[in-house]
Amino acid sequence: MTRKAKVAVFISGSGTNMAALLYASRAADCPFEIALVLSNNPQAGGLALARAEGVATFALPHKGMTRPDHDAAMEAEVIRAGARLIALAGYMRILSPEFVARWQGRMVNIHPSLLPKYTGLHTHERALASGDSHGGCTVHLVTADLDEGPILGQTPVAILPGDTAETLSARVLIAEHQLYARCLARLVATLA
Repeated sequence: MTRKAKVAVFISGSGTNMAALLYASRAADCPFEIALVLSNNPQAGGLALARAEGVATFALPHKGMTRPDHDAAMEAEVIRAGARLIALAGYMRILSPEFVARWQGRMVNIHPSLLPKYTGLHTHERALASGDSHGGCTVHLVTADLDEGPILGQTPVAILPGDTAETLSARVLIAEHQLYARCLARLVATLA
């Protein structure tokens, strides 16, 4: 059996995308495993889930630290865990350009819009306000420019009459959970 590529997942909150990656990784034919879950928020709900599932965790609040120092501390843990890739899963912190450059081509993110539309925050509100027929999600490689990296996959999600940001967000999250693991698996296969 081929060894699975080790992935570190960065989270800031509940970690539902991390959980989707973790459970997908348990399939025999999945080419990656989650080696470490890291957070800038020690109270992030996803940390407790990762620990319960037997995955190593690391938390370091960024308050009072420079961005490069915090990134370096997080990166040291990623390297210690032997991870070859980083998956950002609701990590609500912009990474330094130097950190991003060191992981170029090996760091992915999931974003709740059909990029290049609606980078940044409030994506569902913006899609609704624009009268779009679809919202959706995108998995992309991370570059120094926010939500601008090469797209690895997208899933459109229909906007229904009467949708709110919350109802659209709930359906997009289901699509995110399906798309992220597939795109990460394809990326791992190209790096093998």
